[in-house]
Amino acid sequence: MAEMTIAPVATHGFFVDGRWHEDGDVIEIRAPYDGSIVARVVRGRHEHAEAAIAAAVKAFGTTRRLPAFERQRVLRRISASMLERKEEFARTLSQEAGKPIKASRTEVDRAIFTFNVAAEESTRIYGEFLPLDWQEFTAGRWGIVRRFPLGPIAGITPFNFPINLVAHKVAPAIAAGCSMVLKPAPQTPLCSLLLAECVQQAGWPDGGLNVLPLSNEDAGLLVTDDRLKLISFTGSAPVGWDIKKRAGKKKVVLELGGNAAVIVHSDADLEYAADRCVAGGFGYAGQTCISVQRILVEHSVYGKFTDFFVAGVKKLKTGDPLDPSIDVGPLIRESDAIRTTAWIDEAVRAGARLLCGGGRKGLIVEPAVLTGTKPEMKVNCQEVFGPVVTVEPYKDFDQALRQVNHSIYGLQTGVFTRDAKLLFQAYEELEVGAVIAGDVPSFRIDQMPYGGVKDSGLGREGLRYAIEEMTEPKLMVMNLR
Repeated sequence: MAEMTIAPVATHGFFVDGRWHEDGDVIEIRAPYDGSIVARVVRGRHEHAEAAIAAAVKAFGTTRRLPAFERQRVLRRISASMLERKEEFARTLSQEAGKPIKASRTEVDRAIFTFNVAAEESTRIYGEFLPLDWQEFTAGRWGIVRRFPLGPIAGITPFNFPINLVAHKVAPAIAAGCSMVLKPAPQTPLCSLLLAECVQQAGWPDGGLNVLPLSNEDAGLLVTDDRLKLISFTGSAPVGWDIKKRAGKKKVVLELGGNAAVIVHSDADLEYAADRCVAGGFGYAGQTCISVQRILVEHSVYGKFTDFFVAGVKKLKTGDPLDPSIDVGPLIRESDAIRTTAWIDEAVRAGARLLCGGGRKGLIVEPAVLTGTKPEMKVNCQEVFGPVVTVEPYKDFDQALRQVNHSIYGLQTGVFTRDAKLLFQAYEELEVGAVIAGDVPSFRIDQMPYGGVKDSGLGREGLRYAIEEMTEPKLMVMNLR
């Protein structure tokens, strides 16, 4: 019988100033599902972060002068390279993040789309003409406003969308002509390193993109160094607001957490709304900042909707994320799985009823639905970031709006009703970055403005809007008399 050969675990260096480096500390990247070693990654140190910033500063002298057609060509090449390596990206994503493979393939498709949109937007960074002859002494004067790239940028990305949320930093930076130092999440650096290969092959200047895993301590330099002109952070609210406090003079864009709500009014298509809430509440085991967490249902249809919803949740399959039939995989860390079940148990002890799920096997938590909860319970007022949804009845629409707003967060809200007046009332009154009419708050297409208010963040992503954050307007006044 022939001996089985086990492929050696690859070691990946980090990418600084157009070269791959392996002179840092080697860390293991483990699959959340079974703890197996996916790869080893070389983590940079303080001196490597210094070198990356210096490389980005130097490269900005080149990237800021590149014409739009060259930036567009680079972005299209990156997109084409990712398309060729789509399955490699998807499997890497599933292994390092524990995301079901069908969702990983969708995320890679979205990242390819993100780079394609950025390619288009790179040629649409417009300005304006200003007539300035509004007073007698300004006769004959006029102005033009043009947007210029801001400077070297720091990007810090989370584990939950390890290629598309990275694309939302890198693609607009290239489109705008900015250089970047990117720190990927420690649990999921592999997709960022694959992307760096695509960017290098596409011909982006050396130092224009630097990708290096760093400890939180060493990454502090990206926050405090004034040579970086903007920090774009996606992650938890406490970390994000701490970054803003320490960022000094640089601009800050924060995409943070949420406990997104859905309102289901009595005139809605209940079966469709329930189906969308199942997808929106339990995709990637609830580990998205716009995951459905709170559902408020008009009391006359509460029972019927809840029956549809719970039936849909019970059909979800949990297990190995590389199995194409799986809907819900593991949470990213055991501590998150333990915390999630603890919050469920705490709610039940305080009087809530568990309608389904809630059990834990390792890092997998069975999709859970709670009712009879109170607003102050953690499963409502904090961000679960796990497969837990609460369902509660409301008596009138105004009350539902107040309940949605009774939150420190304000990212997106979904509203299911056929009444246009109620939809526009929600649009007027809800304290969120977006109202999604006829769908769940988990809806996002990558060119739309995306971001929140209150503790959910500052600024907007979505290619055109991110480019605005990464550029600044400059006025030229003309006096040709």
